[in-house]
Amino acid sequence: MQKGAEAVHAINPDVLVILSGLSFNTNLSFLLNRPMNLTFKGKLVFEVHSYGFFDGSAWITGNLNQVCGQVVDQMMRKGGFLLDQGYPFFMSEFGVDLRGTNDNDNRYLNCILGVAAELDLDWALWTLAGSYYLRPGVIGSEEFFGVYNWNWCEVRNSSFLKRISAVQSPFQGPIQPGAKLHKEIFYPLTGQCVQRKSLFEPLKLGPCTDSEAWTYNTQQKTLYIKGTYFCLQADGLNKPVKLGVICSGSTSKWEPISDSKMHLSSKLAADGNAICLDVDPSSNIIITNTCKCLYSDNKCNPASQWFKVVNSTRSSCVTMPFFLFNSVLDFFRKNMLGSLAVSA
Repeated sequence: MQKGAEAVHAINPDVLVILSGLSFNTNLSFLLNRPMNLTFKGKLVFEVHSYGFFDGSAWITGNLNQVCGQVVDQMMRKGGFLLDQGYPFFMSEFGVDLRGTNDNDNRYLNCILGVAAELDLDWALWTLAGSYYLRPGVIGSEEFFGVYNWNWCEVRNSSFLKRISAVQSPFQGPIQPGAKLHKEIFYPLTGQCVQRKSLFEPLKLGPCTDSEAWTYNTQQKTLYIKGTYFCLQADGLNKPVKLGVICSGSTSKWEPISDSKMHLSSKLAADGNAICLDVDPSSNIIITNTCKCLYSDNKCNPASQWFKVVNSTRSSCVTMPFFLFNSVLDFFRKNMLGSLAVSA
């Protein structure tokens, strides 16, 4: 590999050099004991491949939180550790059966999109082609992983393209001086993010380009809208979450739980029972429900409760009124008195 890398660099010193792993490009762990020793720097990229079928039928037979946690842990042990060493880490091949009928692939996709968002991975999709002239020995063989359909005239699965569009642009990219780092709450099941149109409307899913900018306090476990006093709060089972300004209670604390680390859990003030963020499918409103599928059960699908709080430097959509209030008291004074004046 070193000889190959040096050969590419010698021919063209202006191109990136991409190195693959072993075992169908899934394993770069040998670099822990045998790091690359090259004559050049600043242009080396490491790549891996990822597919649901690499794990056999685990996505069908296992508990999805546990399988996702195991797959992510394995990816980090076999290659993701290179991110901590400052190297670009490229998922150069991944994909799913775009007919939407393969449960193994569908469940895998929910997990890998969360990983791609959290690690801000560059990636390449298998594949664009809807069919082949000849493969393997079959004329006009159809490619069900292909973005195009068999005759290359239409997109095979338009909802899939909408879903992956959220991770097509970097959440962070190279962090430039002056970049405004914040958090976004990403929802892998639809490829959307948590947003709101105004202070008094419920939080809903929407395009990540219009996402709220959040901050997450890891000690207090609170999620605030960046630059404000307003924190995310649970309000009861099957009820929309809300924004509040008294953020010391249990309903304002949110912690990633389960092996997947994609359930955002809080506790109800009345009985201390754990609840998790969820989505009302009829309205896309963010609600809380009993946490589901945390352990053991392989028949249960937790995807509706999978969220990722990811770092971002994208331009955020912060509701304008937030900038107009210098304090919480000022906010209530202007809103409440303004409402009374209008009513009168």
